[in-house]
Amino acid sequence: MIEAIEHIEFHGMPAVRISAPDGAQATILRHGAQVVSWIPAGGEERLFLSENAKFERGVPVRGGIPICFPQFGSRGPLPKHGFVRTVEWDFDSGRSGSDFATATMALGDDDVSREIWPHAFHAELTVLLSGKRLDVELGVRNPGDETISFTCALHSYLAVREVEEAQIQGLRGLRYLDATKGTEHRESGTELMIEAETDRIYFDAQKPVLVSERGRSLGLSAENLPDVVVWNPWEHLSATLPDMTKLGFRRMLCIEHGAIGKPVVLPAGAEWWGRQSLLAL
Repeated sequence: MIEAIEHIEFHGMPAVRISAPDGAQATILRHGAQVVSWIPAGGEERLFLSENAKFERGVPVRGGIPICFPQFGSRGPLPKHGFVRTVEWDFDSGRSGSDFATATMALGDDDVSREIWPHAFHAELTVLLSGKRLDVELGVRNPGDETISFTCALHSYLAVREVEEAQIQGLRGLRYLDATKGTEHRESGTELMIEAETDRIYFDAQKPVLVSERGRSLGLSAENLPDVVVWNPWEHLSATLPDMTKLGFRRMLCIEHGAIGKPVVLPAGAEWWGRQSLLAL
């Protein structure tokens, strides 16, 4: 009998694997509280993990769902994507029922984090698994005496069969920043295709995003994470990334929800949460 909550090693790193009674599974590293595998009930792996990913202390893992906090990208003075994705989180709790399994990881500030970002915080990452759905929720509490602000994202690397054939719907009419050019535009097409290096932040996205490919689709929606990032490094940038294989960019597509355009402002004692939901279709 498969245990609902298992403490395992994943590429030599401590991890938690949760399994629902319907066969759905997810694996979460304590390193960064990073979801590195999601297999929906009766399905196949839906998250990309680079064959050259580095599993080392202090090093980001290329793939899965890294947490960007308290800064997205290089939009501020902190290290790119913040610092919580490269530190070890605590396993807080786990439970299961007749049709679900869930686990929560937790992280608080310490001497090291305060040297980078001089604020008190308590973060939780909760993963809920049920059938063909995966919910990933980031919660942040401000236990300090002063207001804090941050940007964040759940940086999802989706596994695709061929990125050039994937069709992305749900972005029409949205204002976006093209980070490859530093210019802003408005999405005019009903479907976005990846045909070159793509790095876009779509602001104030209200509708779910649908990724369609041969024989399957994936829906993404969110609460309290108003922005959507679409990223693929394509051939030339991918070749500069030591933790990517030569053709790895063809098997991945990052689509992630975040709070990027407008930072979250959290007064002393306040709490915030943002949730991203993935549905295999």
